[in-house]
Amino acid sequence: MHSSQIKHFDYIFTGTGLSALMTVYKMVLSGKFSTKSILLLDASSKQSNDRTWCFWSEEETIWDSVISKKWDAALFANQDFKRDLDLRPYQYNQIRGLDFYSFVLKALLKESNITFLTDKVTDINELDTHVYVGTEDNSYTCSHLFNSIYTKAFAENQSQYAVLQQHFIGWLVKSESEIFNPEQVTFMDFSVEQKENTRFMYVLPISKTEALVEYTLFSEKLLPEEEYEKEIQNYLKNLGATAYEILEKEQGSIPMTCFPFWERNTKRVLNIGTAGGWTKASTGYTFKNSDKKSTELVAFLLDNPSTSLKMKDFHKKSRFWFYDLLLLDILYRHNELGNRIFSALFKKGNPVFIFKFLDEETTLIQDVKVILKCPKTPFIKALFGLIFLSNKYNQNQ
Repeated sequence: MHSSQIKHFDYIFTGTGLSALMTVYKMVLSGKFSTKSILLLDASSKQSNDRTWCFWSEEETIWDSVISKKWDAALFANQDFKRDLDLRPYQYNQIRGLDFYSFVLKALLKESNITFLTDKVTDINELDTHVYVGTEDNSYTCSHLFNSIYTKAFAENQSQYAVLQQHFIGWLVKSESEIFNPEQVTFMDFSVEQKENTRFMYVLPISKTEALVEYTLFSEKLLPEEEYEKEIQNYLKNLGATAYEILEKEQGSIPMTCFPFWERNTKRVLNIGTAGGWTKASTGYTFKNSDKKSTELVAFLLDNPSTSLKMKDFHKKSRFWFYDLLLLDILYRHNELGNRIFSALFKKGNPVFIFKFLDEETTLIQDVKVILKCPKTPFIKALFGLIFLSNKYNQNQ
């Protein structure tokens, strides 16, 4: 194919998950990108309800119209105690994947400068003056590329940073008997058998008879499918469900790592979403982080004229990255400690404070108050281990 036939765009997004759609939607809202040609490429047409996102917020958000359920209260439990958490002034919000895709795509398809193509990306090649993108059927070029296609090997083929998975199977069930409390989300229930891991149930109740029930692990290895499903069955039985039907199933595995994906950003290519380290490493929460990052990214693009735009300048590392590093180091070495750590945090901690901390909006003094609630010994050991490692690493550079 001759280069004259290859269509050129100002911006190409490879992968159109949460981070890409949020970014392009905010570019449209800003009204400042209407002269820029934008191409979105994904192997999936985003027509299915493939996931559920949850996030907490104090104020209204631009996503309010697609929130399907809100809760003001949560439950934290383990085998020894249960605690009802009043989340106010926060609310815990649920968005179904399909509702989000439909809402954003409807807005984007009205814009004449935006093209959405269902095509599998096979090649990304950065040249001096542009980026070449090959797909199964076509070739394109662009001035700047935003990539959210996650390459597992980058994080998993190295040993400096711990890599865990947040993996789960969830059933949306309708029970014949009223067994759920629709006013309260079950944030983490560690009363299930831990089996030397960090395992908990997560329940999003829609009504007294309907809920999304997820069996979730923060650990290194995935389980056979039937193991998750057996645990969901047991849990429902313990809640008093005698007969129920499964309306939908979902499953996922979110990488939890402090691996510096942003070091792969270059002059013209920026990795975003999970591929760019946008997932909150210690919890796997994606929605809130992507919301913040996409806003920062649009501001970054507006502040830097495209002639001098260097994508590698976008990322800033914060102290929260280091806290995540500590926690993941502990869970990687001693996966069974998760229950103890999260229970210590939620047993007496103020949930509003904890949310603020997880949102990376606390002051240093507030950070210390939250961290001091955690079991001291594993954190001190992890801290020394990381200092030792980083010294060793720096000497080898």
